[in-house]
Amino acid sequence: MVSTSLATVNFYAPIQDLMLQVEQRLRSQADSHHPDLGAALDHLLSSGGKRIRPAVTLLAGTMLGADTDSLVTLASAIELLHTATLVHDDLIDGAVLRRGITTLNARWSPAATVLTGDFIFARAARLAAETNSVTLMRMFAETLATIVNGEITQLFASRGNASRENYDQRIYAKTASLFELAATSVAMLSPVGEPVVEKMRCFGYDLGMAFQIVDDILDFTGEQATVGKPLASDLRQGLVTLPAIYYLEMRPSDPDMDAVLSGDPGAPVDMERLVSAIRASGAVERALQEASDYIDQGLACLAEMPDNPSRRSLEDLARYSVERRL
Repeated sequence: MVSTSLATVNFYAPIQDLMLQVEQRLRSQADSHHPDLGAALDHLLSSGGKRIRPAVTLLAGTMLGADTDSLVTLASAIELLHTATLVHDDLIDGAVLRRGITTLNARWSPAATVLTGDFIFARAARLAAETNSVTLMRMFAETLATIVNGEITQLFASRGNASRENYDQRIYAKTASLFELAATSVAMLSPVGEPVVEKMRCFGYDLGMAFQIVDDILDFTGEQATVGKPLASDLRQGLVTLPAIYYLEMRPSDPDMDAVLSGDPGAPVDMERLVSAIRASGAVERALQEASDYIDQGLACLAEMPDNPSRRSLEDLARYSVERRL
């Protein structure tokens, strides 16, 4: 796979003007509502996100010839849906930082935080409805249900669970389902047939799975000050991600992993030793290879799409997703 980094390629170039329109659309969603909602939305949208999901939407849509007004609306809806899930995730996890920025629940009461997330969900649904596609609205609702079901499963059935099936289902619900929605729905708004829609669904799925695997790798390898949360934060909560699953295959008798898998929050775990052991075992490299394999599958789907600047930028974005450091 050709090496590509954010420093050497600007995959936003073909859609810069559309991204500005998306940003304006996002920040206007609290107009005429309570001023604190506007302040909260501005805080959330200013927290350093790279707008990867709307970029996928806009690049795929311009690649396939979709109407640009509909693209801006859909990209805004998808980013708001993502933002709302982060608000609720941070509250559930008790997180006080995201990307080094104070979370909303660290500033507001739980009730106000929940209501703000609900408001953003509602605005996302309204924007999705503006596409005037009943099929797309159904997909939007089903994706939201998938995300929420994944969160419920994580709360009640994933702590201490080292099953590969559980992990794949969890990262699909958490991340890949929204990438899949972005790529599929935009194809449905484009002048293309069902085979292209299916290829784009596969691309979104592969990109989303790879993206979350890399997030899980960064949980072990990133700098805490940059990531904005303690290293191995998932493992500290009893959530076993792909590097830890691979490590467990190689070291099935590690006593600290046994303590994590016990599900007992009071079990003594030398987390620093365990993280160092996972890093040194080759498990991180195996997980990164799997993410790269997903991207290769996704790029194979894109190879059948129109060859234009948007497709090439979408390919660069896919490559970047496994080479990023945050």
